[in-house]
Amino acid sequence: MNLKYRPMGDYQTNCYILSINENEIIIDPGMGATPWIEKNVKNPVAILNTHGHFDHVWSNAELKRIYNIPIYIHKKDAFLLEIDQFNLGMPKSHADVLIDNEDIIQIKDFKFRFLHFPGHTPGCCVIEFDEAWFSGDFIFKGSIGRVDLPYSNPQDMKNSLIKFKNIPYDKPVYPGHGGPTTIKEEQRYVDYWLKAI
Repeated sequence: MNLKYRPMGDYQTNCYILSINENEIIIDPGMGATPWIEKNVKNPVAILNTHGHFDHVWSNAELKRIYNIPIYIHKKDAFLLEIDQFNLGMPKSHADVLIDNEDIIQIKDFKFRFLHFPGHTPGCCVIEFDEAWFSGDFIFKGSIGRVDLPYSNPQDMKNSLIKFKNIPYDKPVYPGHGGPTTIKEEQRYVDYWLKAI
């Protein structure tokens, strides 16, 4: 699997392009992502959203219009695609596939699953491939997602962090903001965040 990514927009939200055998998956196409994506894809097959906040989904509608590919998101965040929550003029989009479990999904040569870690949003997920996690705004390098926003839930985040702490394996983690890290590295800080929330 080949990986490209670039931070987009005022919030420097990482947009990811994963490639296998000349097919691509796009993860979290944020503000202004379309021109960069168009230069770096040949045959995109899906858009995956880790959660529904504007800075991760802003270009969903435009890319859907250009490429006619399905949008995947957890069912509990699908409503966020269809409202301009912060009155910023976000183009609304509509999810084609609503995730409601952690089963493996296969599209072409891509195999992945959505691991549900609510707290930052009701449907916040990590998207897991064999090679890596794409953690959206759940886990960052040395930090975690905010829980003081509308639809955030501090208790859900605590439960998600406990679930995360018990993950028994290690993988690279590519977050929604900032640089990459690993599962094991961020598990070291879980107890701190549990007390801080």
